[in-house]
Amino acid sequence: MSIEITHLGSGSRGNATLLSSGGSKALVDCGFSLIQTEKRLASIGVEPKSIDTILVTHHHKDHSCSALRAARAWDANLHCNLETALRMGWQPMDDCRTFGNLERVECVQGFSLLTVPVPHDDADNVAVIASDGKGGRAAIVTDLGEATAELVNHLSGCNHISIEANYDHSRLARGPYPDSLKRRISGRGGHLSNSQTAELLGNLCHSGLESIVLCHLSEKNNAPHLAESEVLMAISDDFSGDISVSKQRGPEFSHWTGQAEPRRFAAA
Repeated sequence: MSIEITHLGSGSRGNATLLSSGGSKALVDCGFSLIQTEKRLASIGVEPKSIDTILVTHHHKDHSCSALRAARAWDANLHCNLETALRMGWQPMDDCRTFGNLERVECVQGFSLLTVPVPHDDADNVAVIASDGKGGRAAIVTDLGEATAELVNHLSGCNHISIEANYDHSRLARGPYPDSLKRRISGRGGHLSNSQTAELLGNLCHSGLESIVLCHLSEKNNAPHLAESEVLMAISDDFSGDISVSKQRGPEFSHWTGQAEPRRFAAA
């Protein structure tokens, strides 16, 4: 049993990642409208009602927008932490199931999602480490200003890592944002820069790391070629797998634990 990872799209206007393993399908975040989410699933032949689990990492709209509507429409189990439920106005037990930090959400026997707390302004955010129960592990990590020692520990040994490379330092500094917003983005509770992500991945490379996806890129303060080139400079000597960039408009590809080569979808 392996884990399939498909980003339906990633960025400030919406995020959703489909994880599939052992006959179970889980959506990490549901930050597009319900119509848009179902359209993106249909483009890769996935029936929305085949999704049994929706996990929302935090309450920000680009991660939570249609999660409750989707859970009700698809008869899926909605999971989030208590702070997210309170901020969204969701009723625990009635609307959603709540988890604590470092708690494992079971999808089907063997396939589970571990929630790891990460620092992000005005949100109780978590990274997600998916496990297939047979050694395959895939990580989804966005919206954090720095990688904690706890997160690094859980990322070590993953076969796949999807992680944000949100901004380029020079573009952010020269950009149109007010200084207060620039400080927030680059602070501990903001987002990871290309250089931070490159350094982190450089320390996480191992022979079993098969694929990397750079996601949640800023459209104003970054560019795919900048993020990819900076990361490759840090990992090229130690990494021989696939590196891809998830853009706002997706899905464009799927990865599987156990193999490096992705499946790429034809452009819509």
